[in-house]
Amino acid sequence: MIQFEKFSLPNGLRVIVHRDTSTPMAVMDIMYDVGARDENPERTGFAHLFEHLMFGGSVNIPNYDEPLQMAGGENNAYTTNDLTNYYIQLPAENLETAFWLESDRMLSLAFSEKSLEVQRKVVCEEFKEHYLTKPYGDVWHKLRALAYKMHPYRWMTIGKELSHVEKAKLEDVKEFFFKHYRPANAILVVAGNVTTEKVKELAEKWFGEIPPGKKYEHNLPQEPEQTEERKLEINSNVPLDALYKCWHIYPRMDRRYYITDLITDILSGGGSSRLFQALVKEKKLFSAIECYHSGSTDSGLLTIEGKLIKGVAMKDAESAVEEELNKMKNEKVTEQELQKVKNKVESMIAFEDMSLINRANSLAYYELMGDASWINFELDKYASVTPEDILQESRNIFRSTNCSTLYYLSEN
Repeated sequence: MIQFEKFSLPNGLRVIVHRDTSTPMAVMDIMYDVGARDENPERTGFAHLFEHLMFGGSVNIPNYDEPLQMAGGENNAYTTNDLTNYYIQLPAENLETAFWLESDRMLSLAFSEKSLEVQRKVVCEEFKEHYLTKPYGDVWHKLRALAYKMHPYRWMTIGKELSHVEKAKLEDVKEFFFKHYRPANAILVVAGNVTTEKVKELAEKWFGEIPPGKKYEHNLPQEPEQTEERKLEINSNVPLDALYKCWHIYPRMDRRYYITDLITDILSGGGSSRLFQALVKEKKLFSAIECYHSGSTDSGLLTIEGKLIKGVAMKDAESAVEEELNKMKNEKVTEQELQKVKNKVESMIAFEDMSLINRANSLAYYELMGDASWINFELDKYASVTPEDILQESRNIFRSTNCSTLYYLSEN
């Protein structure tokens, strides 16, 4: 059990304290309830742009990294379609430095044309390098647009189009900041060699005076059920033909999410998994194949992707994948096979929980989902899954009318 205490400041900032006296370190994790799904469809890429802008200096602190390094700390951040996260790790005795730095960023960034120009350039280069010029780089731009017609998951975190970030104006950026980066939309987790009393004192001192802002309500357009198979074919200068197949699955807090997670492990959880054994080792149709899901807050996607061996016909490769999925839909997995993937999940969770940063991040995430205490019930949810559940959900998910397929064909 991961122990923690919770309190809130009058401005709406939720604070979680997880004490671990076995380490001299402390972690501060701030999670903002904003991701790429919350962007204006005509101005995408802003959540990710902000991740960069937050390191460009705040109203009272022109250089974020320098004082943190002097305090023996390090930091990083990430953005997804659902959330934005910033975290610092530093010696517990220097914890107040983290409070000073993060509270000033939340109070206000030092908005300037220069900072925006620098970070815009960085993000645009990233867009070009990873998504426009890299082989298979545009796959998820194409797949998301194919699978989603209404929900804002239809664009990637980097943005739908390069021009959206290129044209970002300072007033757009300010509006986005003061709408989302407010105490009412944030969760602060402090973990490590700390006490709740000390964290409370520092939180009130550094964050207490920041205006609360308005609690953001998502109100996102929901994706209608897909009722017909969708297909797209691309010819490009890539080394090998590749097959991508996506199916709509369930929201993160739905019990069926855990069933789906185990289905992906049965199909693709390492060298003894079904897809690898049948299609890479035995039939030699693919050089690599994997099955995974997006793990997103709203209904996400389960994906199978594989690179074909040169000379293999796409239809033959796809038929072989369908054959494996038909087995999932028609035959119950054995208790032994199911237990094997459950054991793998259990060891993975245990390994992740060894890291103080991961524990802090997970507490913030579950609090964002509804309740930080859910961190302690994940394993129970996996343990409750039966072979009948796997069979039922395989039938629900792997329907042709629920599938979007992309053939990525090599011109070479």
